Amino acid sequence: MKNLGFILIMALALFSCTENKTKTAELVLDSQSVLGEGAIWNYKTGELMWVDIKKEILNIYNPASAFNKEMFTGQMIGTVVPAESGNALVALQKGIYFFDIETGSKKLLAAPEPDKPANRFNDGKCDPSGRFWAGTISTKGEREVAALYRFDPDTSIHKMVDKVSISNGIVWSGDKTKMYYIDTPTHKVMAYDYDDTTGEISNPRVALTIPNELGGPDGMTIDENDNLWIALWGGSAVGCWNPESGELIDKIEVPAKNVTSCAFGDNDLGTLYITSARQNTSPEELEKWPHAGGVFKFRPGVKGVQAFYFNDVN
Repeated sequence: MKNLGFILIMALALFSCTENKTKTAELVLDSQSVLGEGAIWNYKTGELMWVDIKKEILNIYNPASAFNKEMFTGQMIGTVVPAESGNALVALQKGIYFFDIETGSKKLLAAPEPDKPANRFNDGKCDPSGRFWAGTISTKGEREVAALYRFDPDTSIHKMVDKVSISNGIVWSGDKTKMYYIDTPTHKVMAYDYDDTTGEISNPRVALTIPNELGGPDGMTIDENDNLWIALWGGSAVGCWNPESGELIDKIEVPAKNVTSCAFGDNDLGTLYITSARQNTSPEELEKWPHAGGVFKFRPGVKGVQAFYFNDVN
């Protein structure tokens, strides 16, 4: 009997260890998005803002009411950021626009690539001083024909990184001295020295490289410990890396093949919200992941930081 009891205890312990190693995000919104992207938590309103690029929809999801507001933008929409005025900036196919989240009206603010009609804007976020950084991508799949731009509150726009292929995740360190940036096909997260006073960047170097077998690095957010949470396109997961050591320190499985972006939200900034896509998912894969294109969430035991808003009030 003693042996039987020992065997049972060991079996339970093994089962418990196995369970703890599996971290899977749960479905929040079965949106069936073609290309969900651009997740950002608006901490002033308690809402998750995100987009469906191909359906040309800006989404505003309220977890308290479980209501998702859909707003048609009229162009492919790469990303959205809240503005200090209470409205938003959106990066659409043809440029950066002011967007009224009550009426849906929009106003063009900058169109930096009039000579590249096949390009569209993709991901982007605001820096600690309220400048909007957003990059482009070729809709024809061309490489190194896109760029990363900085749009300032005075409405001036500046090309910051050239010869980009698929501009994606971008974040800033807690001490405001580093910027991290992803050009997806490179499988690298680049680190730059960042000057918060001027918005200038310098000294580019590789912070970490994402192994091909994990998927392509897509959208990205940063936590209170300055670790990077990166959505993995084709990898069915969000990975967390320490950018100083390059170590993978956590991984959240997501029931979708193509995971696109993530943002910490809820009142304590302790819930990781995750967007995904149905694009480039085969019928067989959709049988495995029927909720691909949905929004998911997971509480990883670490908190994020408040998003930066576009500074349009000064």
